[in-house]
Formats: sequence, structure tokens, C-alpha cells
Amino acid sequence: MKTTKIIYWVTTGIVTLMMVYSGFAYLTQPAMRQAFQHLGYPDYFRVELAIAKLTGVILLLVPVQAKIKELVYAGFALTFISACIAHSAAGDPISNRITPIIFLALLVISYLTYNKRQDSRQKAAN
Repeated sequence: MKTTKIIYWVTTGIVTLMMVYSGFAYLTQPAMRQAFQHLGYPDYFRVELAIAKLTGVILLLVPVQAKIKELVYAGFALTFISACIAHSAAGDPISNRITPIIFLALLVISYLTYNKRQDSRQKAAN
């Protein structure tokens, strides 16, 4: 149980730190505006995505219903997959394509350990 908890918090921490950084970068760095233009996205999408990422981080870290956390995990997974596809379609370097997949893997580990922790808590309650 302790190992599961450590793995959960490490992977969740890495993912949330990256999402906080990118959310703020989307709102504050002119280079991000150019990056979204390069990918063919409208500027308002950059702002929407930043708000969604920051909201998702909060919901992932605070105690909320499991269904809400499941939606956050699904949203973050879609974000990482979409980022990989967008960078591939734009012909960006391989590092731009692989980075979202690495974070997707960390997200999957976070999700699996979250569910394992939930299952062990339910068993302990019964």
C-alpha cells in the first residue's frame, strides 16, 4: 500500500506540475501563442486549454467524487494524445511528439495507482 501511495503521488505530482506550467505558459508566454498558430489552432483555444488544464489540476489534487477524477484523467489523456497528433501533423521534431506520450504514460500510472488505492480503501471499509 505504501509503495502504491508513493507511486501515485510521484506520478500525479509530475503530471500536475507539467499541467500547471503549461497552463500558465499558455496564458503568459508569447511563444505559446506562436506555437498554437503553428499548429493551426485559433488563439481562443489556447486560453480555453489553459483554463481547462488549471481546473483539471485542482480537481485531480483535491478530494472530489471518483467520477469527477475519472473525467479529469480522461481529459488529460485526450490532451496528451491530441498534442502528439498535432505535433506529428505539423511535422515538428520527434521530441515534441514523444513528450506528450511520456506524460500520458505517467498519467496512466497515476490513474492505475489511484484506482488501486480506491479499491484497497473500499476493501478496508467492508
